[in-house]
Amino acid sequence: MNEETFNVSIRKFLKKVGISSQREIEQAVNKAIEEGKLEGTETLPARMTLMVGDLNIKIDFDGTIELE
Repeated sequence: MNEETFNVSIRKFLKKVGISSQREIEQAVNKAIEEGKLEGTETLPARMTLMVGDLNIKIDFDGTIELE
């Protein structure tokens, strides 16, 4: 295994996940505010699940997203 290739690959994947996740959350929050489903002052519970095929990894990460 090439450690550098492995590390770069993981970082690229995590960057893609981070940027895409942020965009999706922002769009969903803005839409919910526009539709009156959120006021914009909430703290939202959040969960991210990481799964890696062939490694039997399934890890949940819990947190919150504060709107104000």
